[in-house]
Amino acid sequence: METPIIVAAFAGLLVTISLLQPLARKLGLSPSVLLAMVGTLIGIAATYLLYTPRTDAFNELALVFVDPPIDSEKILYIFLPILLFQTTLTLDVRRIFEDIGPILVMAIVAVFVATFFIGFALYPLAGFSLVTCLLLGSIVATTDPVAVVGIFRDIGAPPRLGRIVEGESLLNDAAAIVLFVILLGILTGTQSPDASEAAIAFFRSFIGGVIVGTLMARACVMALPIMRDLPLAQVTLSLALPYLIYVISDQFADVSAVVAVVAAGIVFNLYGPSRIAPKNWTFLQDVWEQIAFWASSLIFVLASIMIPKLVAGFTELDILLLLILVVAALAARAVVIFGLLPILSVLKVGERVNVKFKTVMLWGGMRGAVTLTLALSVSEHAALSDEISSFITKLATGFVLFTLLVYGSSLKPLIKLLKLNRLSPRDEALRNQFLVLALSDVRQGITEAANAYQIAPELSERVTTIYEERTKTASESSVSLKDLKDKERVILGLVALADRERELVLKHFHEKTISNRAVSKHLAAAGRIGDLTRTEGRAGYNRATRAPLQFGIRLRFAQWLHRRLKIQWFLSNQISDRFEFLLVSRIVAGELIAFNQRRIRPLVGDRVGGILNDTLCARREEILRAIEALRLQYPDYADAQEVLFLRNTGLRLEETAYADAHSQALIGAELYNDLTGELSNARLKTHQRPKLDLGMRTEDLLGQHELFSSLSDARRRAVAKLMRPRFAIPGEKLIQMGDKGDTAFFISSGAVEVRTANSSFRLGRGEMFGEIALITGKPRSADVKALGYCQLLTLSAADYRTLVDQAPDIKAHMDSLSSRRQSINAGKHLDTDADESADKEST
Repeated sequence: METPIIVAAFAGLLVTISLLQPLARKLGLSPSVLLAMVGTLIGIAATYLLYTPRTDAFNELALVFVDPPIDSEKILYIFLPILLFQTTLTLDVRRIFEDIGPILVMAIVAVFVATFFIGFALYPLAGFSLVTCLLLGSIVATTDPVAVVGIFRDIGAPPRLGRIVEGESLLNDAAAIVLFVILLGILTGTQSPDASEAAIAFFRSFIGGVIVGTLMARACVMALPIMRDLPLAQVTLSLALPYLIYVISDQFADVSAVVAVVAAGIVFNLYGPSRIAPKNWTFLQDVWEQIAFWASSLIFVLASIMIPKLVAGFTELDILLLLILVVAALAARAVVIFGLLPILSVLKVGERVNVKFKTVMLWGGMRGAVTLTLALSVSEHAALSDEISSFITKLATGFVLFTLLVYGSSLKPLIKLLKLNRLSPRDEALRNQFLVLALSDVRQGITEAANAYQIAPELSERVTTIYEERTKTASESSVSLKDLKDKERVILGLVALADRERELVLKHFHEKTISNRAVSKHLAAAGRIGDLTRTEGRAGYNRATRAPLQFGIRLRFAQWLHRRLKIQWFLSNQISDRFEFLLVSRIVAGELIAFNQRRIRPLVGDRVGGILNDTLCARREEILRAIEALRLQYPDYADAQEVLFLRNTGLRLEETAYADAHSQALIGAELYNDLTGELSNARLKTHQRPKLDLGMRTEDLLGQHELFSSLSDARRRAVAKLMRPRFAIPGEKLIQMGDKGDTAFFISSGAVEVRTANSSFRLGRGEMFGEIALITGKPRSADVKALGYCQLLTLSAADYRTLVDQAPDIKAHMDSLSSRRQSINAGKHLDTDADESADKEST
């Protein structure tokens, strides 16, 4: 087989793929369906040309397609790693993690359910062993969601539903291939048939793949900053990564190569943007999208070309078995969708999905290139008999054709039948109202352009008349915003604001006023706001906007590390991340208020616009309170963060000015390159945000506390050995009423609220609490919580006794504070003079 013929055949496939894309759009078909059909026709035509006695002119070209110079193993090694890796790059990974429970259940459980349903359904009639039937089930258990997700987007399905389907497909590819390898090993005698050993092998392969992929991806991400200004080098490294991981996992680590590549893609997606400039990350994604388009199209066409060869010799029994396979697969998917999803909704670990969307998900269980490639690998496996290979490949290939031709061609008609392609009254009203405003602006713009370019008014009227008629039609439409209740219009406005928030975040990111580190958190928050607003309305919007202001598990884990293991850098990073997030949120909230006044209020009316404005202003106030709490504790750091934002803004304005001057030929290329080079050097200095010193060194905290500030350095060091620093966040409960009193607290900075059965009061810098129960041995008599960020010193019971024994003056002062506290706790009211006297004594 000559190389020029192979190259010509490859080029011909690329031309075919490029032409099929517009044809699929014109016919309203999924590209996968059309690729499979054309690939099958190419295979049939090549077989005919090779074996027909009428001519031998095309034999060499036909042989390329009938007996291609690439086997299933090469197809998997060449195409599968980049397909899996690119899919993870397109996912909103942080949003996927929010639904990781439903996705894992849908993916892994669905694979097992489909495998066993199909295997046990075929076993009585197939004439082959149960393991053989289960192997076939594992091959067809993986789904191809491309068409379904695309249609979901077209009809405006909930984004979360699309994410679940995408996440399910990505992970069920991994799960199905791991199960396929284990069953193939059992069938060929290289794997123990014991169920427990097989289960252990499955989880070892799966978890091992996660570990290998994660470690290698982290190493790759750490290398990206070395190529900071070399986007081509960064893309090259990212392209090498999935191939290296696939080979090392498959050949050396003996773990699932598919799982390893998926895990690597997730890690690269999570941490890559923080190590690459925004424009370079966009460039990387664009290149990967093109590579994945070639790979997915070629793998589908190459596998489809083999279909005539794989299904040769179909018998009546094979047709019956194929029908059983179709029914069993459909039943398995129905059990998962209609059985598991409602349970997940009841357990509140997944969004409720209505019956119409479940029906579309059920009918959208198409199979694709991965199934065809696995079937091809079985046909080429030397350890399997011809009968087993033929049984598996014929049924798997026939099933793929059935799902593509039947499900794929009928999916859109099904959606029309279920009326899922229609806009909701709320969206229809927004469309009409927006169209009226937009067309009016366009008509005005045409008039102004005609005047500016001295075009005769009678000519411009020919065009403006068209827009006047369209405006009139839109305004007279039966569905109007006026027909909706205020509640619906509020939701409509909030959804528009959530979408605008995402645009603002991306704008700031591309202008480099939001760091790579922070942008993913902002985008995830904007996505949650949109989702909850669509499902729960204004209450959902408020709940979603308040969630990022709360203290999450990462910060609490950082506190635990600091408290137990004295690790401070992670806590410092978490506080810094929170500071940056809040500052950017404040800016975005202000921009949303202006956007509401300028664009949303004319759409929804003054009354609803006022409600939206109140909602946004309340949100901004909550953000400002959170910022102020941090600013009170770390004013210098707050100033440094805002200076950094202004520096980035200035650099962005410089960059725009230079680019405009260059585009207008005011400065030449040499001068422009020199200026942008200086700008790049200046920007490097802004990549590192200010370091936040939590000030949690014990001796420094002792110096801030009035009780210990007058001690000598030597004595303070001795006391410091007894103390333990503790960082508290606003609202954190430090003492619970009724608990055992084993610790005393000294406030170095911040404030706490003490709530007893009879009263509540506040304590601030220089005071202590918790010592009464420690001294008396009685249970705690009050609840104590932090009112802001607090720097505390803690003292255990044993160390407390050591301290008061060694320092009589400190003991006297602490006894005085304790006596005063006991009086307050008992509900006694000290007069003003006594309070002043105690205050003087405490100082």
